Amino acid sequence: MYIKQVSVFLENENGRLDDALRILSEGNINILSVCIADTADYGVLRLILGESERGCKILKDAGMAARMDDVIAVVVENEVGSFGKVVKMIQDEGIGIRYIYGLSIPTDGAPIALKTDDQEKTVKVLERGNVKTLSPEDMQAF
Repeated sequence: MYIKQVSVFLENENGRLDDALRILSEGNINILSVCIADTADYGVLRLILGESERGCKILKDAGMAARMDDVIAVVVENEVGSFGKVVKMIQDEGIGIRYIYGLSIPTDGAPIALKTDDQEKTVKVLERGNVKTLSPEDMQAF
């Protein structure tokens, strides 16, 4: 199962993050989770939004380089090694993990977003392993 993520490419300049967040706020878009990774020249702001499609459009209309991607949201137990077991399941199938980040939403465990080299195969692996995933409908509750 996939949820929508909005990725925004920002130049590493003071105020660019503020610009993106202000645009979303002015559009009345709720940010459910956020992650940013940077290089010397740019950053990638990854967002899980209350209204992903509308949020992405608002950012694009404001001249920002934004796109939507599918990510998998898993919920792992709050126990030592739980996420490691999920990663091992995925890697044992020869699937590479591109990135992961924690989600800041209330659940009965640790919610984590991940993107892999083969999303469809990853979902099947997670289903076989009885790993809980979140759906777009689950995200609407937040």
